[in-house]
Amino acid sequence: MQVKCVICDNVEDINDDSLQAKRLRNRRIHMYLCESCYERIDDKTKARHASGNFRLYREKKEKNDLL
Repeated sequence: MQVKCVICDNVEDINDDSLQAKRLRNRRIHMYLCESCYERIDDKTKARHASGNFRLYREKKEKNDLL
């Protein structure tokens, strides 16, 4: 299966029977990142986490007293 990286537009071949290929076929919202782009984003995210300035904003769920 040929896939294209969404960041650098690099076209690569992945195994048709792999889990990643199945996810890309069945769930169109999943995006493919090549190994170099994935590592670059991973390193920068870890650096932001280590700096202490990274905040993950999640929705606060309200507790339902009736349930």
